Amino acid sequence: MIAMPRPVRRTTPSRAEHSDAATSRACPARPARLGGDAGQAAVLLVGILCAVLFGAAVLGLLAGGIGAHGRQQRAADLGALAAARTMHGLYARLFEPAVIDGAPNPRHLERDAYLAEARRSGERTARANGAEAVDVSFPGADPVAPALVRVAVGERVSVTAAGAHRSIDVRATADATLVPVASTASAAWGDEYDGPLAMRQGKPMRPDVARAFDRMTAAAAADGVQLMVVSGFRTNAEQAVLFAQHPDPKWVAPPGTSLHRLATELDLGPESAYAWLAANAGRFHFVQRYSWEPWHYGYVLNPASSKALARRRDSGGDGEAGSSLPSFVPERYAPALTRAAQRYNVSATLLAAQIQQESGFNPFAVSPAGARGIAQFMPGTAAGYGLHDSFDAEASIDAQARLMRDLLRQFGSVPLALAAYNAGPQRVAACGCVPPIPETTAYVAAILGLMGGAGDASGFGGLEIRLVR
Repeated sequence: MIAMPRPVRRTTPSRAEHSDAATSRACPARPARLGGDAGQAAVLLVGILCAVLFGAAVLGLLAGGIGAHGRQQRAADLGALAAARTMHGLYARLFEPAVIDGAPNPRHLERDAYLAEARRSGERTARANGAEAVDVSFPGADPVAPALVRVAVGERVSVTAAGAHRSIDVRATADATLVPVASTASAAWGDEYDGPLAMRQGKPMRPDVARAFDRMTAAAAADGVQLMVVSGFRTNAEQAVLFAQHPDPKWVAPPGTSLHRLATELDLGPESAYAWLAANAGRFHFVQRYSWEPWHYGYVLNPASSKALARRRDSGGDGEAGSSLPSFVPERYAPALTRAAQRYNVSATLLAAQIQQESGFNPFAVSPAGARGIAQFMPGTAAGYGLHDSFDAEASIDAQARLMRDLLRQFGSVPLALAAYNAGPQRVAACGCVPPIPETTAYVAAILGLMGGAGDASGFGGLEIRLVR
């Protein structure tokens, strides 16, 4: 018999095989027959190659998306910083009077114009750095002077990797804010004190500082300690000479930055008095400024700019708190503010600006959080300060001045005291700063701006720009 050839049997690929062929064209063709260890190794190798190719495609897409997001985040960051810089440059103009001697003041800037300029700057910068869609907003905008700006950007990018094409929406957001610089007892914009001076042991100082020093000297003498004044007020010119002789900023501040220019600082001796000063100076409102200088003490009550002190002298005051008030204070509240400022030795301008921000001088104001009255006391704080009726404007102003006196003593800085009034002393003490809470930073910045517009920027070292997200 002649053996007939057996017909070749053709098998139909399974659905899975069809799928593999369609989706993995880059993979090598599978051998028709594989057997033994060599066949199993080949199958494993094919699987590894496919996984590698698929992973490369995914990584390529991921890398493309990460790169695009990095570009957009940079655009958002730069846009937010540009908008904040514009706000910083225009901030003081918000507090310029709208009218001077019956004529419009060209320096005055309305809030809407201020925001429009910041928005234009943020949008222009973000687009110049690759953003397609740009949204500039001012979340939680303060009604007087917004200090926080948010820039959100986005673009749709096409990414190709290992033959795969995808379109990705890339978005990024950045916040920038104007943060008050808590400069202890410093005057705004580097002012040098030019008011009246008193002499103690041949050293000049502010009159109120001299009186406090007298009280501290008497207490020290009663304890058998004799205090000596080594240095007091120094002008910027005198500081420049001293710095040239000892150009080490840790020990001698550069001219224009030394607190001695404010007439609130005293270098005290002898060395044997350091322990007594550390234990007792706070009772007389002197604080040790730097841990490495046990002789340097500064007076923390009623720090004031030279312009404010000059205005008070012209109005018949002696440089103490409370002898003049800003023009935005309603006449009926002037007596209560003046009495409270004098009683607790707190700047009347500070109290007035704070009330303007808190309630707009509305004695019946109630906040959504439950704060009440002209000074917006929460019930618990009011009870702690013996304020039985928060809607009693005169009693509230007195309690406000007493609370601010206590906060100024605790923190030695107007911005920090204001932050503690708004956010609570615990938050301020925890960081030693104005907490990065948008409401609080805006609150502090607005009050300091009002004070600056009224000629008294007590304790205000200016504003700095900070990228917060």
